[in-house]
Amino acid sequence: MPVKRGRLAARRKAVGFSQEQLAERAGVDRSTVVRWESGETEPQPWIRPRLARVLQVSIDQLDELLADGGLTDTEAEHRLRFALTHPSSADLVTVAQLRAAVQQLDEQYLSVPSTALLADTGQCLGQIRFLSTHVGSGRIKRELLAVEAGTAILMGSLVWDASQRRDHASAGGYFDAAIEAARQVRDPVTEGLALLRKAIIALYGERSAADGLALAEQAATTTAQASNVLTGLAVLHAAEAQAMLGERAACERQLSAAETAFSRVDDMDAAVELYSSPDFGRMAGSCYLSLADTRRAIILLDDTAAAYESSSKLQAIVLGNLSLALIRQGELDAAAGQLHEAMNVIEQNWGGGGLNIIFGAGRELRPWRTVPVVQDVYDRLLTLMTA
Repeated sequence: MPVKRGRLAARRKAVGFSQEQLAERAGVDRSTVVRWESGETEPQPWIRPRLARVLQVSIDQLDELLADGGLTDTEAEHRLRFALTHPSSADLVTVAQLRAAVQQLDEQYLSVPSTALLADTGQCLGQIRFLSTHVGSGRIKRELLAVEAGTAILMGSLVWDASQRRDHASAGGYFDAAIEAARQVRDPVTEGLALLRKAIIALYGERSAADGLALAEQAATTTAQASNVLTGLAVLHAAEAQAMLGERAACERQLSAAETAFSRVDDMDAAVELYSSPDFGRMAGSCYLSLADTRRAIILLDDTAAAYESSSKLQAIVLGNLSLALIRQGELDAAAGQLHEAMNVIEQNWGGGGLNIIFGAGRELRPWRTVPVVQDVYDRLLTLMTA
């Protein structure tokens, strides 16, 4: 009796495809995809490279998905536990279990409080590092290092966010570990993402535009031949650095370069899951806010705010920046309204970036602290501070 390939179906869903959409991109009938996932048939060798690209996995990772033995959650847990006790028994299925666990955690990052994900992510990272240390060399070692790099990036992001963007050193240490692991397996996409995360710490944590610019440009160079998505995101952060430095012309050149990179994104991009069309408006609005062009910032941020999911940490950042722009325009009622919307989102996910921005907005409202709408904002800010 065929055994269903649950992990193959899960991977399809993770990249956002229905069975019909996967079939269309792979150039087969939907019934073929159904038979693959039910375990009735195997993809033909000639179609596997294309299928791997569509699912955004390597050929080896696709083989793991196709070799899915239909383990129950309990069986999978016992298997991983045995591997941790007997590291030499670790195999590709063990790696796949860890990769799937990290992927589930990563998918929750934008909508779930980081503190709720820290323990499980730290446990996964510890398990991966333990196995990587004890399996020797070869394919299993390489696969573990690849998973370690991605997990370290997630861990660094969670630590920084949970600390309300204060613990730069610990987060940076995780990103450095990710860079080292990515370099060992020659993965420019993951290396570039870790560099980009370090650039974000430099820009918004350490407030060092020069360091952030250098790291963002390094990230863009690293990913130039590997991912238009990551190159575009890195160039956007370089634009933000130029805006912080007051270099409008340089900032706008970078924004144009980011638009060019994003225009080249397709489904085969190695980091396509990181691409979100509102990202350009979010970052461009932030740039013009830094350049004191509040009217242009308001237009960009207002158009972008509704494009994010209502529980997203990124939406809170956009709403917070929009409130700052409105405050600087003297539009107190509108600014207070956006701050309340931002706090509604933050109460769901407690994103450190959004929290920092709305507290900054609160400081800018001090000249109007006796105005009723501002007093209402202060009451909610106090509640957030004591939560």
